[in-house]
Amino acid sequence: MDQLMTMFKELTEASGAPGQEEEVRGLMHRYLQPLSEEILTDNLGSIIARKTGAPNGPKIMLAGHLDEIALLVTHVTSKGYIKFQPLGGWWSQVMLAQRVVIKTRKGDIVGVIGSKPPHVLSPEERNKVVQIKDMFIDIGASSAEEVKEFGVRPGDPILPICPFQVMNNEKFIMGKALDNRAGCALSVEVLRQLQGVQHPNVVYSGATVQEEVGLRGAATLPHIVEPDIFFALDVGIAGDTPGMPEDQMPNSKCGKGPLVILYDYSMVPHKKLLDFVLDTAEEEGIPVQFESMPGGGTDAGKVHLFKKGVPSLVIGFPTRYIHSHASIMHRDDFENAAKLLVAVIKKLDADTYASLLR
Repeated sequence: MDQLMTMFKELTEASGAPGQEEEVRGLMHRYLQPLSEEILTDNLGSIIARKTGAPNGPKIMLAGHLDEIALLVTHVTSKGYIKFQPLGGWWSQVMLAQRVVIKTRKGDIVGVIGSKPPHVLSPEERNKVVQIKDMFIDIGASSAEEVKEFGVRPGDPILPICPFQVMNNEKFIMGKALDNRAGCALSVEVLRQLQGVQHPNVVYSGATVQEEVGLRGAATLPHIVEPDIFFALDVGIAGDTPGMPEDQMPNSKCGKGPLVILYDYSMVPHKKLLDFVLDTAEEEGIPVQFESMPGGGTDAGKVHLFKKGVPSLVIGFPTRYIHSHASIMHRDDFENAAKLLVAVIKKLDADTYASLLR
């Protein structure tokens, strides 16, 4: 496993429930520190590294997000089953019979998500989707008292279990939390590729907290950076699985290039910045794909409204099975996204930035 895949393994297997991202943030600090002059954090725990090219050039901010969809212990039944609150957008059909780990003050507790067994359901009940409120987590306890002895208490985070895997076709990788540890990895990789490279700006690269529960770190971190330009580094929906219509978005395919988001519920991208990025991709021979997401949003939805406004764009990767235990993406899309961002950064000087605002 090479250096990049080792970073992916560490980042995806780390725990980072919204509001409890300490483990991932520690890894990011370790990866970012040797590549930057300064590491900055806000009071919620977002992290960003600074690398200066031209001190008076535009400030370009790139950010993935540290958190992943997760669950939260709310209470324990008298018979020792754990009830939970989703953190982020879970689809109930991907949850049942999946293994999870509860992060307690006494250590990790493994369990499985269960529900009333189908053998005792009526025909009408079997045809209904099990609601999250009717699910529970079984950790092999027989009472609420035993659960307490194990160290579980309300507020403990619950994370999916899925070891990182490079697949038989080594271009494909699978893991939990690719949404959005892939964006975190990209923020590191861009800084790595900028080492020893002249660029006419100041680059801030890192990751926010609590994106999955309302873009909250994206509301606080810009106060540390005060960016002129923002790129959200995030995943998009791959359209190359069975059942996806060929003539509708999303129609992106894994391995065919990074994604540029044309529209989402939280933001319409800055048109001149979009054109600048697409022109750069064409000049560099970098393939690009597009996506429109009327029902989703990214950190750019918050950052582009900071103060007088920040020209913003979302760049990411087609990813299969996001918001589930295991997602799949293609290494070429990641590497081309890094190549594109580095090319954009090398060109984005003060005059170019001024032209974007005219």
